Amino acid sequence: MNKYAGIVMLIVGVVLLVLGMQEFGAFGSSVSRALGRGPSTRAWVLLISGGVCAAFGGMQVFKK
Repeated sequence: MNKYAGIVMLIVGVVLLVLGMQEFGAFGSSVSRALGRGPSTRAWVLLISGGVCAAFGGMQVFKK
């Protein structure tokens, strides 16, 4: 059962990472970075949470 939960967590993490990359490259975020303010908070939250979910999901799937 842990493998299935790990697979779901890995998929959710990858989706969050993709959404974070899209948010990072969005027009508003590009303008914000050009003005020196950096990317939006939403982009950082999506990227970090996606990375954590993908890491934990990967550990569950690939552990022996």
